[in-house]
Amino acid sequence: MSRVLVTGAAGAVGQVLLGELAAAGVDTLATDIRKPDDMPDGVRFERLDVRGGDPDRVIGDFAPGVIVHLASIVSPSRGMTREFAYDVDVTGTRNVLDAAIKHGVRRLVVTSSGAAYGYHADNPVPLRESDPVRGNPEFAYSDHKRQVEEMLAEARVSHPELEQVLLRVGTVLGAGLENQITELFHRRRLIAVRGSDSPFVFIWTVDLARILLRAAGEGPAGIFNVCGDGALPVHDLAGALGKPVMALPAWVLKAALGIARPLGLSRYGPEQVRFLQYRPVLDNTALKTVFGYTPERSSAETFDLWRKAAGL
Repeated sequence: MSRVLVTGAAGAVGQVLLGELAAAGVDTLATDIRKPDDMPDGVRFERLDVRGGDPDRVIGDFAPGVIVHLASIVSPSRGMTREFAYDVDVTGTRNVLDAAIKHGVRRLVVTSSGAAYGYHADNPVPLRESDPVRGNPEFAYSDHKRQVEEMLAEARVSHPELEQVLLRVGTVLGAGLENQITELFHRRRLIAVRGSDSPFVFIWTVDLARILLRAAGEGPAGIFNVCGDGALPVHDLAGALGKPVMALPAWVLKAALGIARPLGLSRYGPEQVRFLQYRPVLDNTALKTVFGYTPERSSAETFDLWRKAAGL
């Protein structure tokens, strides 16, 4: 395998990936704005802020054959502006992409998201890689992933010499991992929209790291949905957690959030109802048959692993 540079290496997935790369004996440079808590032996670190000139400098100096681009704002902190998230998600990806092309990188591996498909009532169930990526302007993460995918699609035409592996990832869970999604599972009751199953698809952190390892090595280029087998409706999740479900009409939730956010009682507004109603359900057939990786844990097994680790 070529030498590999990882952006966003201090994140939960990045740190698991560094362990996989080190175990495989890959010459690896971990980059992020802070050093990962657990640095495997033999892996080097350099500070890299994707928003500016760091990608050009660091990629030029290290000359990787493969870049695994993980840097993204998945769970924004309170007070983080959308402009900052855009600078990381979209501008940052542009900077990494431009540097990869400039310095002759062979392959770029990018983690997109199932959210790139958008939260739409007419989404097919399940979604396949050939379905349109539409995002949602009201959801920064979804909208930014759509823009990133459009950018990468243009690069595949203008710079076909740069191989791309684009992974549309479901909700990532692992022991000790917490994010905006897991916030929902810690509440006394799970909120649902009446008439919607609100299904979730999950991928285990270790499975995702191994998929990234394969993508950086012998795996084929292309676009692949990434999740474990199966999907879990909200009532199944509630049953596993031993918690009730409060299913409300969409209009009631919209009205409540429309009042709560201005009063500072919620960080979410009425647009969040679409997130609960129309979650993208991913088909992972191409991951298994074309890419050549079958996740070790299903969505249900991944959730159960997280639930037990969280003490729920």
